[in-house]
Amino acid sequence: MQIDKKTLEEKTLALLEYGVILERLARFSMSEEAAALIKEEKPNSDPDELKKIKNAVQAIISRINSGENDPRRSIPSIGFLFPKLSVEGFILEPDEACAIGLFIERAAELRNWVLQEEFFSEMLNDTSNSIGTASITGLAGKIFSVMDREGNILDLPELRSIKQSIRNLNSALENAVSRYAADEETRRMLQSTIPSQRDGRTVLALKANFRGRIRGIVHEFSASGQTIFLEPEDVVEKNNEILIKKRELEIAIKKIMFNITKHLVEHNTQLAAFHTEILQIEILMAKARYSMETNGTFASDSSPHSLILIQAKHPLLKNPVPIDLSMDSSKSENIQALIITGPNTGGKTVALKTAGLLAMMNQTGLALPAAEGTSLPVFDGIFADIGDEQSIGQSLSTFSAHITNIAAIVTHSTSRSLALLDELGSGTDPQEGSAIAMAILDCFIERKTRLLITTHHGILKNYGYSRKEVENASVEFNTKTLSPTYRIITGIPGESRALEIAERNGLPKEIITKAKNYLDEGHSDVSALISGLKEKHRELNTLAEKAQIEDIRLKDERRKSDLKELRLRQKEAELKAGFTGKLRLLLDESRKTLENLVREIKEGSNENTLSREKTLKVKEFLGELAKNVEAEEAALNEEESLLRSMALAEKKTAKDKSPVKFHPGMEVIAGSQGRRGVLIRQEKKSKAEKIWIVETGSLRISFPENELLPAAPSKLKPFAASIDISAASKVRGEINICGMRLEEALETLRRQTEAAMLCGLSNFSVIHGLGDGILQKGVHDWLKKEKSVADYYFAHPELGGFGRTEVVLK
Repeated sequence: MQIDKKTLEEKTLALLEYGVILERLARFSMSEEAAALIKEEKPNSDPDELKKIKNAVQAIISRINSGENDPRRSIPSIGFLFPKLSVEGFILEPDEACAIGLFIERAAELRNWVLQEEFFSEMLNDTSNSIGTASITGLAGKIFSVMDREGNILDLPELRSIKQSIRNLNSALENAVSRYAADEETRRMLQSTIPSQRDGRTVLALKANFRGRIRGIVHEFSASGQTIFLEPEDVVEKNNEILIKKRELEIAIKKIMFNITKHLVEHNTQLAAFHTEILQIEILMAKARYSMETNGTFASDSSPHSLILIQAKHPLLKNPVPIDLSMDSSKSENIQALIITGPNTGGKTVALKTAGLLAMMNQTGLALPAAEGTSLPVFDGIFADIGDEQSIGQSLSTFSAHITNIAAIVTHSTSRSLALLDELGSGTDPQEGSAIAMAILDCFIERKTRLLITTHHGILKNYGYSRKEVENASVEFNTKTLSPTYRIITGIPGESRALEIAERNGLPKEIITKAKNYLDEGHSDVSALISGLKEKHRELNTLAEKAQIEDIRLKDERRKSDLKELRLRQKEAELKAGFTGKLRLLLDESRKTLENLVREIKEGSNENTLSREKTLKVKEFLGELAKNVEAEEAALNEEESLLRSMALAEKKTAKDKSPVKFHPGMEVIAGSQGRRGVLIRQEKKSKAEKIWIVETGSLRISFPENELLPAAPSKLKPFAASIDISAASKVRGEINICGMRLEEALETLRRQTEAAMLCGLSNFSVIHGLGDGILQKGVHDWLKKEKSVADYYFAHPELGGFGRTEVVLK
């Protein structure tokens, strides 16, 4: 029998206990109607819509964390009234109209709070965007103009005279009845001096043996027959008058409620749209409150095709062990399937359930119990075949039940689906089961369906090595304690460890010995293979740790190199300034001397004589000037040669750095002469080798990319007198401004930012604490305006949370 897609999805939701998550989520709603909708919610498979939902939830969380607490008042249910308002002649009861009024007031308060964020005006439906808050709240004002917020009709003029008449008649009725209790003769005939009510009419409790002594209408006998409930003749008319007046009051109230109902019916469409919008907002609010309560992390969408779980925990377990899973499609191998093997009770099934449930929570717009870096695709279907004792529902452990489920999953899965298959190929002959399992995997891989599989079949471990789309993983087992660690190791398969576990659980030793003898021949090769793989895995881990240390060292060297480059440029500027000053002094002195000589020559020319002595003076001056210029030029060439050598040495050091991406507008040092300039564009005709046009002063020169070095942007003002280069070398990755006044704290932050930019530090932390939020707000306001800051955000909870801000520089 073929299982349809809807049934298969419902089975998967039950297997992964998604409904329990929705029950917990519904508790955070302030509206019973929104809670009911949450319980019926299904994972969203539209990536664009899901992105909007998650952005909205994060915006609400940010708003609450900033101190703008959301309105937390319960919202009445009114959805059941909309069909009634569509019925001609329907009139609301006072308590129903009161519920609508309270809904409008409280919902408008929530809507106004949300719409202060521009993001939500785009998030809400187009139809509801046309709703004006003023017109909606006007409906509430209309309702509460005739009743209070408890649903009681106010003392309106049209009701006041009727109510007064009823009070007068009740007073007259009480006087008439009290005369029977006051008269000695009639009082002894009464069972009770306190009058009773029968069918809305006041009556006397008369002893049965005095029947006929008082004329009137008998309404009822007591069960014992000892009491007659009698309405005396003089009371009958007063009861009639009271009933008539009460009927008049009801008609007047009906008329008031008719007018209210008519007004609401005229705005029924607008009110229904407002109701839908508020439920949508309330669902988002519940998701935000749940995410804050669980202190979770939102899955990244930077790698839309990668399934990466980092320190992920099952949200329904009391003491879950964090797991790591990775199916990174950014790799060239494009891993589609992960085969997890290892001993029983090692956590394989929990890993499957954790991945599936977290994928569903992500597609509901919730934060996940996982660490930063977790990334999940948006699946169009999440299907599971899990039949084990850990399942809350009934376990389907037979081979036929497994195959029925898997057949349905194969039918309904696509390239955007996720399939979770527990103990694939089990329940039948191992050889045939393995063959069927590999054929099933081939089918899923052809469809490009994502797969997470657990198995004990050794053949499937080999299958994982034979297919580039498949990767093996195992749950770690401690051979000393004979117990699982629940860690998942990617890249190597695991052993079942059935013999060790069986021996630990009391299986007789002679049986264990015989089992080992049976396995010795075939098992030894596989064990050796797995042991070798584990050793290789440890070696790779060691190499990775060494590479990480080397990476840190290189980054430190790069920082020192950048600082050295800044000092060289400062020295260059100082030398140029010195040369300019010397030349300016030389020219000033020479100009004065030349002016004196010219004046003397002019004076001589007036006498029509030019002495030989004056002519020699001019020649001597010009000769001395030429010598001075040549000397200064030689000194300048010597200094330029020194600077060129320093730049070449710096360029040689820079070759070991990671590749630099050049782009137009970037400041660079070009050529062997170390000219500073700005990249204009890349020459189109250059294909084999990248050639860039560099603007240096008033010239534009072409340079190969391998002759370019990045230069610190001039806007950083690295040579300004206000910045201490030696202080920049002592820049810290973290500053603590707790206890400082705001002005002192902002000055400290400014110095830290400038020093960080000088030494090439791309980010640092600011510890400002929580307190009254003055330092936090002041720091964020300063960072928002600072042009050198690319981004800032609160630290992860375990690193300080809202008391610490991470700053990222451009």
